[in-house]
Order: sequence, then structure tokens, then C-alpha cells
Amino acid sequence: MTKVIKGIQVPQRADFVGSFLRPANLSDSTRDQLVRELTDKQKQLGYHVITDGEFNRTFWHLDFFWGFGGVAHEDGGDVVFNGETAHLNRVYLTGKLTAQPHPFIDDFRRVQQFEDAQTIAKLTVPSPAQFFQQLIIPQNFPGTKAIYPDLDELISDIAAVYQDFIRQFYVVGGRFLQLDDCTWGAIVGEAASLRYASLSPILDDVKDLLLKVNNLALEGRPTDLLVASHICRGNYHSTWFNSGAYDSVADWVFAREKVDALYLEYDDERSGGFEPLAKVSTDKHVVLGLITTKRPELEDKTTVITRIHEAAKYIPLDRLSLSPQCGFASCAIGNKITPDEQWAKLKLVKEISKEVWGI
Repeated sequence: MTKVIKGIQVPQRADFVGSFLRPANLSDSTRDQLVRELTDKQKQLGYHVITDGEFNRTFWHLDFFWGFGGVAHEDGGDVVFNGETAHLNRVYLTGKLTAQPHPFIDDFRRVQQFEDAQTIAKLTVPSPAQFFQQLIIPQNFPGTKAIYPDLDELISDIAAVYQDFIRQFYVVGGRFLQLDDCTWGAIVGEAASLRYASLSPILDDVKDLLLKVNNLALEGRPTDLLVASHICRGNYHSTWFNSGAYDSVADWVFAREKVDALYLEYDDERSGGFEPLAKVSTDKHVVLGLITTKRPELEDKTTVITRIHEAAKYIPLDRLSLSPQCGFASCAIGNKITPDEQWAKLKLVKEISKEVWGI
């Protein structure tokens, strides 16, 4: 459900996922000033949660994994999206995972300084399940198995380093953590059986593992820390990785994942219908990603409002919010829209929110 943190109710009725288009002059020397300008713009539009736009990273997920002990990376992690190859890095293990001071904590403090009485800073990081998936993809699986013959031990160690990171985040005053998770989107498509063949021929068994690592990582977290999960099907340079409705994963992530809120991609037909929302446990809030970040055209306001009320047939309207389906730049390359079009999308989210919820 929503929580009141530092006097602010989160998630907001009008919300966003986290990443923003990178300015052309972004560098280590300009980043603090550009983050200040970004958070000023977020506030001017009436948003009460701010992010650093993920200006501290090249990739939405991989840079975070590099902050754990026992992890290395190199070129050669390309992934084929719909019509385009994403040039990523390969991230792999060199030894057992260990916790250590994570560089994202200092990065968070750089945006945290821009909090005020009306705003709270949110940090977005990849989910534990996303890290697990990274380590068991075919090119990594033999090396991972050599270090962790028992996958339960791997899951336990992933949970342990995430628990330590959450502790570090909380100690510096972080109270809103978003876990970005493409695993639930990857396991619903036609290629899922091949993708996870090394783990089990039974996909439900794989879903159990994904749920286990996410929930174990969140055990013992402070009660005044809001944790959200953003479910995605891929977002690279306005392309996508996978398609598939939520029906086959709802009994896991909607019903049993121990998070407070779900940010759900619902910007086109690839996400299926709203019926699975009936399985969202009563302790969760849902942020509907009905506005796309992949295309510049603005959605029709009446159509979006109609879709919100369609979703409310399966989950009460007071447990719903609105946002874009994903960030505007999951990787540094960004989506195929302009900064003005990016802000127009967020203005539309605010306008619709006021019509539907009055705020």
C-alpha cells in the first residue's frame, strides 16, 4: 500500500519510473548541476518524488551489479531486442559474492540533498531476481555453477548482499527504494522455456526461484522503508525485449512478492488485459504504466482515463496511480524522443491524475 514517508504519500497518484534522457553535456564534472536542474524540473511539474534520472550509470542494471564484491564485467554482453541489438556488458562472477560499501550510496546522497519539505528522493536499482538471471544466462551459467554448485547458496548470497545494500541505503536516510525487474516479463514469452532450460524444464519452478530471491532479499527490512517493484518487458532505444500478459506470473509477483507497490507496464497490447490485477494482494498499491516512453505522440486523455476505470474493475481506484510504463532512458542511449516530448508526457500524467483522483 501507499506509505506516508517524511510527510509525503508514496507512490504518488501521478508518478514516474525513474530514468530521464541524458543531457548532451553530462559528465562527472557537470552531473551534480544537471541533477539539480532535473530535480528542479520535476518539482516544477508538481511531482513530490525526485530521482537523479539515473545520470550516474550507463546501464539501468549492470552498473549496480559492479558494486558487489566477486563481480567483474567486460564487453560482449549484447542482447537482441525487437529490431535492434543492445550493446551491453557481460557481468559475471570471479568468486563468491560479498557485501562492501556500494558506490550507489554516495550517488544517492547527491540527489538526496535536493529533498525538501515537499519532496522525497527515490532510488532505482535492479531487483535481486534480475541479478540472479544475469548470473544464470547461458554464457554465464558454467562459470556461476563452478563457484556456486548449489543454486540455493547463490540465492542466499544474492539476498545477503542486497540486504546489506538496503541497510546502507537506510542508514543514510533512504526511504523509497524501487526494484526494476525484467525477469517477470522475460518468463512470460514464447522463448521462456529455452531461456531458463538450464534451471528447470518447468517454468513454475523457475518462478519459485525468482520469487524466493526477491523475497529473501527483503526480509527484515525496516517498516518505514517503502519498496516498490517495476515490472518491465525491456526498454532500449524505444525497442522492447519481450511480450506476454501477466496472467501466468500473477500468482507469484502480484500475490506473493513482498513489496509495497507494483509499477506495471500497460502501454500497449504486449502486456495483455487488466484481469490479473484481481490477484494483487490487498497490501499492495499498483501504478499503471499507461503512458508510453517509447513514442513521442501524446496519448488521448479520455482513452487513458477510460483504461484506468477499466483497471478499477479488478482493483479499487484508491489503490491505483498513473505513470509512464518505463523510464525515458533505461540506458544512456535513451529512447527516441526529445526532452520537450519527455516533459510533455509527464505533464499529461499530472493532468490525468487531477481529473481522476483530484491531485
